[in-house]
Amino acid sequence: MPRRVNAGSIVTIATTLIATAATLQAVVEPATATSSGQTLSTSCDSASAGFTPVLQLDLPDKADYLNETPPYSLDRTAEVGPNFDRVGYCLELNGPDGPQWVWTAMEPFTNDARRIGLPTRPGEIVRQRVGDLEVRSNVSGVTTGPGQTGYLEMWPNQYQERASSQVANASPITFDADDSPTAPLGYGSFQVAQIGAARPSTLAAKQVFAINTFTETETSTLSLGIGTNLSGQPDWTFANNASRYSQRRFTAYVRTAVIALTESPQDRQLFPRDASGGSTVPVAGRITDNRVRRVQLRVSSNGKTDTYTSSPRSFRFTPRIKAGLQEYTFELRARGLGFDRVVASWDGVVSGDVYVVQGQSNAEAAKYNGAASGEESPYLRSFGSPNPNGAISGADRVWHYATGDVTSQSGSVGQWAIRMGRRIVETHKVPVALFNGAHGGRAISFFQRNDTNPDDLETNYGRLRQRLTAAGVISQVRGVLWYQGESDNDNAPVHIAGFTSLLQDWRSDFGRDIPGGSRYYVFQIRTAPCGNTTAMSLREAQRQLGDSAGVTLLSTTGLSGHDGCHYGYLGGYRDMGDQAFAVLARDLYGGPSAGVAPPNPDSVSASGSQLVVQLRSADALTVDAGAAADFRVEGAAVTVSSVAYQAGGRLVLTLSGPATGATALTYHGHLGAGPWITNATGTGLLAFTVPISPPAT
Repeated sequence: MPRRVNAGSIVTIATTLIATAATLQAVVEPATATSSGQTLSTSCDSASAGFTPVLQLDLPDKADYLNETPPYSLDRTAEVGPNFDRVGYCLELNGPDGPQWVWTAMEPFTNDARRIGLPTRPGEIVRQRVGDLEVRSNVSGVTTGPGQTGYLEMWPNQYQERASSQVANASPITFDADDSPTAPLGYGSFQVAQIGAARPSTLAAKQVFAINTFTETETSTLSLGIGTNLSGQPDWTFANNASRYSQRRFTAYVRTAVIALTESPQDRQLFPRDASGGSTVPVAGRITDNRVRRVQLRVSSNGKTDTYTSSPRSFRFTPRIKAGLQEYTFELRARGLGFDRVVASWDGVVSGDVYVVQGQSNAEAAKYNGAASGEESPYLRSFGSPNPNGAISGADRVWHYATGDVTSQSGSVGQWAIRMGRRIVETHKVPVALFNGAHGGRAISFFQRNDTNPDDLETNYGRLRQRLTAAGVISQVRGVLWYQGESDNDNAPVHIAGFTSLLQDWRSDFGRDIPGGSRYYVFQIRTAPCGNTTAMSLREAQRQLGDSAGVTLLSTTGLSGHDGCHYGYLGGYRDMGDQAFAVLARDLYGGPSAGVAPPNPDSVSASGSQLVVQLRSADALTVDAGAAADFRVEGAAVTVSSVAYQAGGRLVLTLSGPATGATALTYHGHLGAGPWITNATGTGLLAFTVPISPPAT
């Protein structure tokens, strides 16, 4: 059972409600002495001018609030509801170091006043950047002032040191401003940190305050502090230090809204560009306070500002932004006689293109050997989290910067995807949003849609679909890239049936194929299963998808940074990203076509002691010495002695003897590094098994 606060230790707050049109205000009396004879600092009072205290709790030494509402001495959440446009917090401590206090206010991360307090129930997870952070404190090391960028970590869960890479210079081996909630409940984090606004940033994150250990057993002492902990975990995890303070008061505030918004962007949001080369970004709502006579929207980018004004009680602005390497800031201001307030602002808004990456571990493309962090860009975005836990994924409904080295985290997109996106950004000067839904080690049945509930968070398809829908991009996905099949154990019929069903659902949810081409791209897997390149049934079936399903094939041979199942960054995922970029550039951006398509056989014919492979493209190929070892002649006791490229798109294979009885030719590639047969972009010859026509006699 949760530990209850002794009623004699609660400081009474008298409030006077002043009713204006949907305006809630409060007058807070000075703090009075408690039963211990001590008085907390009231330094937050001046900082919180214009805010209403909504929740207040004198924190106990120990607490287990899991699945229960903490025993707040003040709870006005029902009165406030969704009617607020800023959230503020005050933490006041009194202990061996004397009175300590911190005030911080920020843009709202929820529209439900019940969610601004300590998170104690499953799914109450907030993990995001916030803009326009204001901080005041008497504790050294805390940076005070307005206009800062913050990061929130609020959940009832346990968590790991593992960093999402959303916070620059955060550590993956210490508990700090960028940790990862895990599925088990029962520890609790309520933290605000100061971080650098730029991407990337050289600034180290610092804690503003932390309250931890409030959903664990009553035998565990709360861990809390103001500023960064210099003698333990930076975010006060495991500090178990609440008993050193004689008083510990937590108060949550809101600033009453004067405008109710119905449409608005998010910070860092990417709007899919339209045929006119940009996007419309609607901002709409209604005035709810009689003091407001008009609203004004300012849209700024690259030193230019456009201003839009509306006087009616209901308003809707529809400014246009251009698709390009420029970010837009939106500022909404309410004005009236003697009244002027910025009620909302949104930074980093862009117009660009959306891609989906899906499959198993080689689509996750985690960091195995070598980092892709250098590919990060302020113009690469993602939304939500590919975390396989439905509660964690479902709680993440904000835009993030894309990051390539980690998986299952906010903004995770994978190494080859972030390289591909970076090439699009740099070459074609357009921002890119990447949605990675991959999950390692899963057969194709795992990825299917639950047709009775397509948004089912207990399914992989539902988690990805919910993210795309919440981001407002599901019908504007420009391309889907699929890498899966190792876990199907060379069972081609099962894999093809599953992919056919999946492709049908994608075309229903994401859109039909682009006129004159496809928006669906399939990597032919390197091994089936991992460690086996000679199993060819599934790989050949994937190669035929280009003809039977109308998808575009991508190759994985020719990549020497292969460990038998996955890839290092250099020679592996980096090159894979480059090759995927080249194909997308050809199909979607008017890029060059020569040397882009993976070499793909059209037919094989026999002539004496030679086989001729006619390719579908006349692109020149490079044949490394030793590449002949990757071919096998079916139906004849001969081997391939050498391979040569001939103009016109032909590979001429010299055999160890006549091809009498040969029925088919197989190219299976190999594990690890070269030799290879590649085109100008380094893309390797697709693995294949093709009948010899006519059969050799």
